[in-house]
Amino acid sequence: MFKKILIANRGEIACRVIKTARRMGIKTVAVYSEADADALHVNMADEAVAIGPAASAQSYLVIDKIVQACKRTNAEAVHPGYGFLSEKGPFAAALEKAGVTFIGPTPSAMAAMGDKIESKKLAAKAKVSTVPGYLDSIPTADEAVKIAKSVGYPVMIKASAGGGGKGMRIARNDKETREGYASARSEAKSSFADDRVFIEKYVEEPRHIEIQVLADAHGNTVYLGERECSIQRRHQKVLEEAPSPFLDAPTRKAMGEQAVALAKAVKYRSAGTVEFIVDKDRNFYFLEMNTRLQVEHPVTEYVTGLDLVELMIRIAAGEKLPFQQKDIKPKGWAVEARVYAEDPTRGFVPSTGRLVRYRPPAEGDHVRVDAGVYEGGEISMFYDPMIAKLVTGGATRAEAIGRMRQALDAFYIRGVRHNIPFLSALVALPRFAQGRMSTNLIAEEFPRGFEGAKLGAAETRALVAVAAFVHRTSAERDARISGQLPGHGRKMDNAMVVRLGDAAEDVAVTPADGGVDVAMGDHALAVRSAWAPGEPLFTGTVDGHALVVQIDRDGIGWRLTHGGVALRTLVLSRFAAQMLALMPEKAPPDTSRFLLSPMPGLLSQVAVKIGQDVKAGEALAVVEAMKMENVLRAERDAKVKTIHAAPGASLAVDQKIIEFE
Repeated sequence: MFKKILIANRGEIACRVIKTARRMGIKTVAVYSEADADALHVNMADEAVAIGPAASAQSYLVIDKIVQACKRTNAEAVHPGYGFLSEKGPFAAALEKAGVTFIGPTPSAMAAMGDKIESKKLAAKAKVSTVPGYLDSIPTADEAVKIAKSVGYPVMIKASAGGGGKGMRIARNDKETREGYASARSEAKSSFADDRVFIEKYVEEPRHIEIQVLADAHGNTVYLGERECSIQRRHQKVLEEAPSPFLDAPTRKAMGEQAVALAKAVKYRSAGTVEFIVDKDRNFYFLEMNTRLQVEHPVTEYVTGLDLVELMIRIAAGEKLPFQQKDIKPKGWAVEARVYAEDPTRGFVPSTGRLVRYRPPAEGDHVRVDAGVYEGGEISMFYDPMIAKLVTGGATRAEAIGRMRQALDAFYIRGVRHNIPFLSALVALPRFAQGRMSTNLIAEEFPRGFEGAKLGAAETRALVAVAAFVHRTSAERDARISGQLPGHGRKMDNAMVVRLGDAAEDVAVTPADGGVDVAMGDHALAVRSAWAPGEPLFTGTVDGHALVVQIDRDGIGWRLTHGGVALRTLVLSRFAAQMLALMPEKAPPDTSRFLLSPMPGLLSQVAVKIGQDVKAGEALAVVEAMKMENVLRAERDAKVKTIHAAPGASLAVDQKIIEFE
């Protein structure tokens, strides 16, 4: 077994590999860019080597620097994680030449499966079901339109070297094909240094289901069941689970056997994932094979009890798989949510900055948090904005989802915007609970974008009761402090008005053992909790039901966050509430005349000129952030008055780009 391995990656996956290596008694080496000098993976590893500037093209993607780091530290093997160099054959070849073991497949297998065009041809030869399409590189937009018509709309334009949702566009007509062809090529060139694209049929009502495979160097290949990854936004996975609530046993077996056949066809070794698109009738078609560890591998680990990183290391060290196909019997259910630093109410634009507060939910047998951040650390603009992966499990799917909802409520992050409200809204959807999913679910459930989660009447009443409890508990603390001075005793008023968001509720609070009883209208709720002022989480029960609410002080009131909803709360005397209702509200400033940058990033293109008339939906500018191109479009017909920022400018959030007449 190896004595020391280097992790050629950063963030949560680097930390994940370090944890397993440490358990196996293997020393670890981290590599880091200038932006990651204080990163968690650097502090966790036994050794760390600086490899260059913040830009990944000058650090994490430079093969020679990784090889030199191996030589400098005498690392015997390299785990690439995912992304960066994980699926680059030349990297594995360079390591082999330097006498360092690559913890992954052979360069030939990566080359065969890494090119989406060639991999589909190989899949067809191995008798794996494939999606109809044109599997050669397309040289021009005109040719793309011609091919799209022959395949039949809608079509998917995909980068040949793509991954992670980058370089992918859906086109439903000739105009969208031309635009999608240009943007997919541009994004593919920027992300992968390879602008080749191809076209295939877009399957309606599709589900994205993938099969995890493992293969050793002794001819043993098995599949570990499937993961459902249908909940996607812009072709990037948001929620994943194992197993799929959609597959039946015959389909699962057929998909697993085809995945194994493909792996054997390329003499695969290590962990890999064969991705399929599945239609409403359970017909499945090969999409691609990821020749690396997947982001969502923890859900497979939960239901199988296997450590995939450990198995990858053992396979690379020449060991045989310790089990056969008949020994693999997945049990239970697991769900994974990807927690990102992004603003879901503003089109999911990335959010950068310092994690002023970071308190993940407590881990245990059924809750797991894979993270590469810490409180006080920074979310950089140079890399993927993932904060953590939250995984919950249970004996049943309902149990796993229930734990996910509670864990999301307990995930406390401040300092950057994040997508936890969106994740909470997703797992609360009846359609998700019923397993009625497709890759179109998010677009169908939130057609105008995410405008915030909503609470039911019972949940709203529970929050009103919690607000009354929090106010009463704080007031009692204040009374004890002021009561220490003679003549300054404070009277407690049991009658109050709770303003929760736009609603107001008259309540009466009665102290009780371990909490308070709150009466409102026809309802009486028993609130029990050990919460004390200053604690960010209320953890307790309301009428016997477990509840977690995030508590933040907000001026003279509070901000309560639960179920993805954050509501400003004021608890007032009835007279004060009457007076507040008479106060005028300040109108927000009018920004409708401006195109503002929705995120920090680089302004790579301004597509209009001063004096130009633009139509609603027309492209105005392109902002690059977090390795993605974001096209900003006109919301209405207008005329350009002034251009405030030129291409090449570094933009802050809400910085003016264009002003309209």
